[in-house]
Amino acid sequence: MTRLSHLTLRNFMIALHDLLATTAALFAAFYLRFEGGDGFYDRLPLLFEILPYFLAFSVVVFFVFNLTTTKWRFISLPDAMNIIRVASVLTVALLALDYIFVAPNVRGAFFLGKVTIVLYWFLEIFALSALRMAYRYFRYTRVRRHARSEDAAPTLLIGRAADAEVLLRGIESGSIKRIWPVGLLSPSSSDRGQLIRNLPVLGGIDDIEDVVADFAKRGKAISRVVMTPSAFEPEAHPESILMRARRLGVIVNRMPSLESGDTPRLTAVAVEDLLLRPSEKIDYARLEALIKGKAVIVTGGGGSIGSEICERIVAFGAARLLIVENSEPALYAITEALAAQDTGAAIEGRIADIRDRERVMRLMAEFRPDIVFHAAALKHVPILERDWSEGVKTNIFGSINVADAALAAGAEAMVMISTDKAIEPVSMLGLTKRFAEMYCQALDHDLAAGGTGTKPPMRLISVRFGNVLASNGSVVPKFKAQIEAGGPVTVTHPDMVRYFMTIREACDLVITAATHALGTQRPDVSVYVLNMGQPVKIVDLAERMIRLSGLQPGYDIEIVFTGMRPGERLNEILFASEEPTREIGVAGIMAAQPNEPPMQTLRKWIAALDQAIARDDRATISTILKDAVPEFGSTAA
Repeated sequence: MTRLSHLTLRNFMIALHDLLATTAALFAAFYLRFEGGDGFYDRLPLLFEILPYFLAFSVVVFFVFNLTTTKWRFISLPDAMNIIRVASVLTVALLALDYIFVAPNVRGAFFLGKVTIVLYWFLEIFALSALRMAYRYFRYTRVRRHARSEDAAPTLLIGRAADAEVLLRGIESGSIKRIWPVGLLSPSSSDRGQLIRNLPVLGGIDDIEDVVADFAKRGKAISRVVMTPSAFEPEAHPESILMRARRLGVIVNRMPSLESGDTPRLTAVAVEDLLLRPSEKIDYARLEALIKGKAVIVTGGGGSIGSEICERIVAFGAARLLIVENSEPALYAITEALAAQDTGAAIEGRIADIRDRERVMRLMAEFRPDIVFHAAALKHVPILERDWSEGVKTNIFGSINVADAALAAGAEAMVMISTDKAIEPVSMLGLTKRFAEMYCQALDHDLAAGGTGTKPPMRLISVRFGNVLASNGSVVPKFKAQIEAGGPVTVTHPDMVRYFMTIREACDLVITAATHALGTQRPDVSVYVLNMGQPVKIVDLAERMIRLSGLQPGYDIEIVFTGMRPGERLNEILFASEEPTREIGVAGIMAAQPNEPPMQTLRKWIAALDQAIARDDRATISTILKDAVPEFGSTAA
């Protein structure tokens, strides 16, 4: 009934066209078979008698196979297959009519005959396809004509043929404008010398200078290069492509991967695009199955991680989204950005501080979430080493408030964004996040042990990962700003290494971890760790960014070592020695074996922390936290 309610006048016009096409195909098959002689005219009365019933059946077949609801502008191979299926079903119907209903009972001989039925199958396919293909070709030529006439930039595509084909379709559909591809450079030798949607493959990536020079000689200077996703694979040497294109004086754009659900559009090439390992393969259908139609709360939804989680939650079809944020500008920015997408989700933003327990409890009770993503936190290491009590209030007590409120509101799951600094912590950030992890682990364990009702007990999980490119406080934006200012670029220590991943990949893997935790069989793990790939040496990262900006490290831009700050360590680790890893069968994610004190012990520590915070008793707080996390190695507390 839902599909029927969305039918428009256009759909009825398509159905009318298909009925006329079917009628014409049937009469043409009769005429060709019986050559317009007496045999044809003798059969007309019975044909007219059968025709209304056959056409009524045809309408049902058209609708079932989506012929009436497919836009002709985008007709493609799957639509052609649907036309063949429709013709085949109608041909089988004629066969049944001739052999079962009409021939033996009415005429004593076959009415249609095998030749007529075979002719009908071919004519039906042609009749249903001809006008569709003609319209598709008309729109295709019109879009190409407009693309060429509207000051479209002659553009060279770089990447494999499959990626280029997606971009060419985007141009033909009108979603990508103002560029006119003149050729493709592919890293695949099998693509060379071929045509992709009438676009020639002019050579390999190393031929970029020769191709640009050749077009310039012919008076068709290339002004833009578009790098497709395959051009960013390590074997394609994306750095070299970008630097050579910049030396040639052409604009460089990139097309995002369509696997992530992005629409085909061109964006500027950011330095971050060239600093990445290959991304993990994400099962987006799995994520949509978890989120679609759900009510979701994101705390800290205006931050870099929280806002990306909000974007992904909406993209995967959440019915309702509540964004909790204590920064008014950040809340306004994310709610406006989501509203502009017009996704159909009911999006609400509320100012709240997670340290305000009553406010958080009330908001969640009113909203009744299915899933809570807890991204709100204080995360800047040196600042928390100085203002340690604020870290305790937000990262420990705030997380406890969110977990308790989610449980009281009847949520299915609460997912806390943790950090790799929580493993054998040396900073107040890591220490407070580890304590919050332990509380969620203990509560998750108690709920599993006491679950007796028909509804599965709520899951509480923590997801750890390292540095995120372009997030607030990340070293990459800091280095970019320093390079733009003429230097120097400041690095704390020549041997410091860190893990890096994109915000998009981190958030998708966080949601993937939630799908594992909420699987049909409840796993006995509640701390997940994202696969961050190989660590990156920070000084190498700084030198690479300087070179990508067209400058020389040590000559144009100096690198200055400032010394390690309180709470920092040279190498991050992903697992503590007391929590061995466990493979969970999900790409990009591992789990840590449970390792938490009992809830009774945690509640004693929490009560003592609460009293010590009220007295501003730093010594007591330090003692409690070191008792709770014996592996804590910082002297900052």
